[in-house]
This record gives sequence, C-alpha cells and structure tokens, in this order.
Amino acid sequence: MMLPVPQATSLRRAPVQRRSAERLTRILDACADLLDEVGYDALSTRAVAVRAGVPIGSVYRFFGNKRAMADALAQRNLDRYAERVTHRLEAAEEEGGWRTAMDAVLDEYLAMKRTAPGFALVDFGNQIPVGTRDAEPNTRVSDRLTDMLSAYLGREPDDDLRRTFLVAVEAADTLVQLAFRLSPSGDERIIEETRELLRSYLARVLD
Repeated sequence: MMLPVPQATSLRRAPVQRRSAERLTRILDACADLLDEVGYDALSTRAVAVRAGVPIGSVYRFFGNKRAMADALAQRNLDRYAERVTHRLEAAEEEGGWRTAMDAVLDEYLAMKRTAPGFALVDFGNQIPVGTRDAEPNTRVSDRLTDMLSAYLGREPDDDLRRTFLVAVEAADTLVQLAFRLSPSGDERIIEETRELLRSYLARVLD
C-alpha cells in the first residue's frame, strides 16, 4: 500500500513507489524536527538530508528549496488535521450537530499546536517567513472544513456556509495565536473565550 503523501504543488515529483514515499516522509519529519530545534532561518536542505539519513539529491528530487519543503510540511499538517477531525467525528454521536463539530475542529487544532513537530512555525503555511500571515491558508482551511463538515451538518457546501467557516477560522486563528503568545501551552482562559465566541457566532448562523 502506498503511504499517503502531501498533495502539494511544492513537490517537484510525487513518489510513485513505497520506498520513495517513505523517503519523503523521513524528509518531512526531519524538516519538522529541525524547525523546532533551529528555526526556519537556520534550516537547510543539507541538514534535513543528514537528519533524514538520505542523500542530498533525494531532497532535491522532491524540493527545489527549503521554502518548498516547508510548504509541503504545511500541506501534510492540513491533511493530518483533516484526518484527526474526521476520526473524531466518526467516533461521536451522529446527532452531535455543529457543536460537536466545532469542538472537534478547535480541540484537534490545539492538540496539533501543542504536539506536532514544526507546527508552531509552519502550521498550515501562514507563518513562513516567520511572522507573516495572509488570508490564503485560512481560506484553504475553511474550504477544507466546509467540504468535510457539510454532510455531517446536513447543509449544502454553498457560499454562505463557506463564508461562515471562513469567519470562524479567521477569528479562532487570531485568538489561538494570542493564547499561545501568553502561554507556551496556550492560555486556557483565552481558549475558553475563543470557544464561547465561536459558539455564539455559529449558534446565530447554524441553529
């Protein structure tokens, strides 16, 4: 069975064999670990190759530079996040509704923020170069959530629902960043305020 690989445009070449997919996984794992250890500025493709235990040519087979590697890591983060939310909802009550979905979306993001290597710098692609933030990753996240959750919520994935999730994602992103600026593990009071804000907004739109 082929290992799942990030569907990222930053990949020069998609792996076609299991061995190649495993090598790509090692490269991205090494990239994530080194981001936590040395940061983005000090990250190098050579250091990633050494940590992954692969020839430098293997890194360049997939990526033209470290930015492309970080982009692929961000896409893998989004894929894994979507899987976590999906599994959480599959284990929940079928009639859980949007409140169950909202808790899954927020809780799984917080879990990755706290535990996923490299996530603090890259998350879904909106902080490289460090400190920059733009709308594209949040739009990508909100579109992914709309497509995932529309059937669970019994709603059509129309423009209104996409706008609702985009507003929720933008608000949650800003407040979660604040929570983690105040505390390395996320200030619980800010997180609970975030949860209440989302509940109030989504209740008005989805109830």
